[in-house]
Parts: sequence; C-alpha cells; structure tokens
Amino acid sequence: MQRKPKISASRKLILMVAKAKEELEQEILDKEEEKHRYLAERAPPLNMSGLSLGQLQDLCRELHAKIDVVDEERYDIENVEAMSGMEGRKKMFDAAKGSAQ
Repeated sequence: MQRKPKISASRKLILMVAKAKEELEQEILDKEEEKHRYLAERAPPLNMSGLSLGQLQDLCRELHAKIDVVDEERYDIENVEAMSGMEGRKKMFDAAKGSAQ
C-alpha cells in the first residue's frame, strides 16, 4: 500500500510560486531602499534657498557640465563593452590611461 503525500503536487507548486513571489517583491523593495540610501549619500539635496538668479544659473551650468561628463563616460563604457577582442581591450586601456593623466 502506497502512502498518500500530505500535500498534493499542485498545492506544493502553488505554495512554492507564492513564496518565490514574496521573495521577489522583498528583493525589489530592498533594491529600492538601497538605491535611495546610495543616492542620499552620493547626491545630497541641493540648498538653493537664498541664491540669486545668477547663482542659480551658475549652479545649473555646473550640474549640466557634470551630467555631460557622466554621459560621456557611460557612452565610452558601453562602446568598450560592445567591442570584443584586442581592439576593445586597447580602447579600454587608452580610456583608463587618459583619465589617469
């Protein structure tokens, strides 16, 4: 006589899927919290109260310049990753050597 399992296979599968869904949702929340912590640490809120129009314009120019630099670096990294073989490694080495100078 064969023993009947305490829980059916379909019920077990449903429970496993529900548990996986809960873990995935928790992982998403954890990543979002980590993102907020990282941004709060790396990019503190700007204090713009009391700045004149000219100072605000200078601040905007400065921020746009920083954004341009980051975009260029991101674009360079994406291009180097897209290249393969010796050419990609040479380009990555040249980029690292150029930023170190």
